[in-house]
Amino acid sequence: MRIELVTTLKRQATELIAGLTKDREPILITQHGLPSAYLVDVDTFESMQRRVQILEGIARGEQAVQDGRTLTHADAKDRLARWLK
Repeated sequence: MRIELVTTLKRQATELIAGLTKDREPILITQHGLPSAYLVDVDTFESMQRRVQILEGIARGEQAVQDGRTLTHADAKDRLARWLK
């Protein structure tokens, strides 16, 4: 991962963005020597968002099982059939 100063981002934004699109390597932006932000290309960001949504769905499902909020296979099929109508 590349690390760049916020001043570099200000001065060379076009070049940094072009590099992101080409390399797909995130850039850590620092300000006053401290991490401030990550710069990532759109495809990588959207992929990360989809992964987070999938993981959140799995976590909700695991919590439902722990809470006893489950259905039999037959009940689930009936609910889906009604929902799909």
